[in-house]
Amino acid sequence: MSTSQRSWPEDVRTLSIDVGGSGFKGAILDRNGEMLTDRVRVETPYPCPPEKLVSSLVDLTQDLGERHRVSVGFPGLVRRGHVTNIPSLSRREYGGDADPALESAWHGFELGEALDEAFGVPTKVANDADVQGCAVVEGKGFEFVMTLGTGVGTACFYEGRLLPHLEMGHAPFRKDQTFEDQMGNVARKEVGNDRWGKRVLKAIDAYYDFLFYDVVYIGGGNAKHLDPQRLSRRARIVSNSAGILGGVRIWELDA
Repeated sequence: MSTSQRSWPEDVRTLSIDVGGSGFKGAILDRNGEMLTDRVRVETPYPCPPEKLVSSLVDLTQDLGERHRVSVGFPGLVRRGHVTNIPSLSRREYGGDADPALESAWHGFELGEALDEAFGVPTKVANDADVQGCAVVEGKGFEFVMTLGTGVGTACFYEGRLLPHLEMGHAPFRKDQTFEDQMGNVARKEVGNDRWGKRVLKAIDAYYDFLFYDVVYIGGGNAKHLDPQRLSRRARIVSNSAGILGGVRIWELDA
C-alpha cells in the first residue's frame, strides 16, 4: 500500500522536519497539526553531503518519541523522493560558492528512500515552500507562496490542490540576476533590509504579472524584515512555524 493510501491511527503522530540553509528544525504534531513536543533545532552543518543530512536529522529528532510517519520540507527540487537541485547544501560553507563534488553527490540522490530507511517509518519529502504552503492556504482560487530565507522558495496551489513544484526563485528577475540572487539572505545582508524590502515589493508585482494569483503568502525566516503596511492587498505575511505545521497536511495532498 502506498503512503498516500495508508490508514493512519486516530492518534497519528507526525514527525515534521524543516530543513533550512541555516538550521534544521523538528517537532511531533498531532492529527490537527498541533505540536505535541517542543521544537528542536540545530545549526545546519557545512559541508552537508546527503549522508550527513540524514544522520543529522535522525540525531536531532531521536528523543522526540513515537512517530507513525515523517514529513521533511527540503530546500530544493525533489521529485518522487529524488533530489534534482539543492543550491544551499551544495556549498562547503553557508553562502559560499557551489562545490562541484557536493552538487554531484546531491544530484539524483534518493533522499526519500534514505530517510524511509533511517527513520523506519513512511517518510514524505517535499519542497519546503510546498510544505509551508500546506499550512497556510485557504483553498480558494490561485494561491501563491513565497518563502524568504537562505534563498527564495515558491509554491502554487489551485482550489487547495498543490500544483507541481517549479523553482521560480531561479527565474530571471532584474539586472541580469534571478529572484534568489536579488532576495536571498546574502543579498539582504549586502544591501540592508530597506533596499532588500523594496526588491521584495517589486518581486511580488513581477510574479503577479505572469501568475495572476489571488493571494500571495510570504513566509520564511526573513519575512520578519518586511513592513506589512507596504505590502499590496493581495499579500499576507505568515508565521515561519508554518514550515513545520504543514507537515501534517502534506500527507493529505498529492504532493
